[in-house]
Amino acid sequence: MTTSSGEKRRTPRRPRTALVVGGGVAGLTAARDLAAAGLRVTLVEASDHFGGAVGAHEVAGLVLDSGAESFATRSTAVPELLDELGLADRVVTPDPAGSWLYLPEGAIPAPRSGVLGIPADPSDPELRVPLGRAGAARARLDRVLPAAVGAGERTVGGLVRARMGQRVVDRLVSPFVSGVYSTHPDRLDVDAVAPGLRSRLRELGSLGAAAGALREATPAGSNVAGLDGGMNLLSERLVHDAERLGVKLVTRYDVIALDRDPRRPGWMVIQRQPTDGDKTAVARGELLVMATDGPTAVRLMGSHMQDAQNYTPRSGPRIALATLVLDCPALDPAPRGTGLLVSEDVRDVRAKALTHASAKWKWVAREAGEHRHVLRLSYGRATPRRAGPSPEVALEDKHLIALALGDASTLLGVPIAPEQLVGADVVRWHAALPRTDPGHSARVTGFRRALKEIPDAAAVGAWLSGTGLAAVVADTRKQVRALLEHHGYEVAAPPGGAGTGSQ
Repeated sequence: MTTSSGEKRRTPRRPRTALVVGGGVAGLTAARDLAAAGLRVTLVEASDHFGGAVGAHEVAGLVLDSGAESFATRSTAVPELLDELGLADRVVTPDPAGSWLYLPEGAIPAPRSGVLGIPADPSDPELRVPLGRAGAARARLDRVLPAAVGAGERTVGGLVRARMGQRVVDRLVSPFVSGVYSTHPDRLDVDAVAPGLRSRLRELGSLGAAAGALREATPAGSNVAGLDGGMNLLSERLVHDAERLGVKLVTRYDVIALDRDPRRPGWMVIQRQPTDGDKTAVARGELLVMATDGPTAVRLMGSHMQDAQNYTPRSGPRIALATLVLDCPALDPAPRGTGLLVSEDVRDVRAKALTHASAKWKWVAREAGEHRHVLRLSYGRATPRRAGPSPEVALEDKHLIALALGDASTLLGVPIAPEQLVGADVVRWHAALPRTDPGHSARVTGFRRALKEIPDAAAVGAWLSGTGLAAVVADTRKQVRALLEHHGYEVAAPPGGAGTGSQ
């Protein structure tokens, strides 16, 4: 290229290296896509393993998921990635029996709903059981209330309460929200978890119709799917593929500082002084992808963004998952479907949810063997009155396992003796799920707007995309593709458009 004076103008060199901070599924996916485009990539992870909340643990000789066990089928993002990784033939759907609710009156099959436990048809006769006559009548008012009622509510609880009443919040929405998001509906930003719900309310005139419309947008068939062998295979295959593409993967790299590299274009991170005598190492890359939790991302990028402190999200909830492997023929008929969500009004159970994994997934039943059952109970219920973690999360493993045995017996309606326990394990998560409290979506919007001023950096993860593998994978690929294209790389879009949406 020449100027009018005949002088040659140098075309800026495309970046050749990239740095990814964070080794969960978002970070691994970002590193893989960057390497596939031809960059030399370094990924640093603070813990001793990759995959984040998509991992594995061994219980009674069974390799089981320690975190996420499924993905939403509302988009093609995860299936396309699985196909690229050679895992498409392992995709399986759960047993169609469905889940139950555990209410103070006892266990009932969960009513059909739109989204977030919100009934799409408040006049459905099956709602009479969980809501009672008065509660069902109040829910039906949603159809005649002006569309403006509740439209200004920012939380899921506030919106549902205004449209359908407190009983729907307590008996239908709260168990779902607590089980899936580990928070209370009054602390859940409706725009962050159900974008478009309020706009559909204004358009259609009722919350039930809006929830039903969002549910209908989900592809036909099961709403979730998993992998034969567990979702942990996704993390394992991402690691292997990243290594095949030449990604340098570094564990136990706890980043304490992020800065511009003074000697070359791009970024550098410095790790906390290792405790085992190793020297502190510096990792570099011309392009940067932050794939950490929200508070860490904002803290590290704070000095490179304007008003970064305004975008800091709240730390995620503390959760404990107790997995039990039982020799219990009485559970062979799967008396409560694939599991239960527990109402906050229940006093005789401390778990917020139970998954009967060997009833939900055929592969788990196959691996467990005859009369063996795998249960996973979730602890860490949030309430409007308690800001900190629930006391159950603080229990020692042996005490939490004992509590889980009692809770499982109550929830499933089957006596379970301690001697029937073949093996157990407790997995604890902190900040694995983002805390999507009121204002979260506004903070995410502000952060991403400020991040646009840094052309050689991107940020990904559940705190930005929304909870769930479908949202995380789609948004990660979208952000990495935009970063690469901005710097002159021609990136072929994944078939079907994976990475084009956030949720």
